[in-house]
Amino acid sequence: MKLLWRKLQKKAAPAFTLVEMLIVLLIISVLMLLFVPNLTKQKDAINEKGNAAVVKVVESQAELYELNNDSTATLSKLVSDGSITAKQQKAYNDYYANPPKDAPSRQVSN
Repeated sequence: MKLLWRKLQKKAAPAFTLVEMLIVLLIISVLMLLFVPNLTKQKDAINEKGNAAVVKVVESQAELYELNNDSTATLSKLVSDGSITAKQQKAYNDYYANPPKDAPSRQVSN
């Protein structure tokens, strides 16, 4: 039995100490504190750009509808015509519910 115990002790791999593990966790947590706020700011910027793109798509579809049909385009006409989806209509309405400072002046009526 003693012989087996000595073999196991010789084969034991060196391991990290508790202090080393705590230092690694401290470094990881500091990095997380630095990067997480920046990620949320980037997400907001991406959402704003996506909503602005939807607005441009809806407005260009409205212009095309007016050119093709010689009548004023509304959001409901664009959805029923299949030019835009209901999701795009909702995003367009949400965008103009709280428009940013640089929002386009032309707005398609409901």
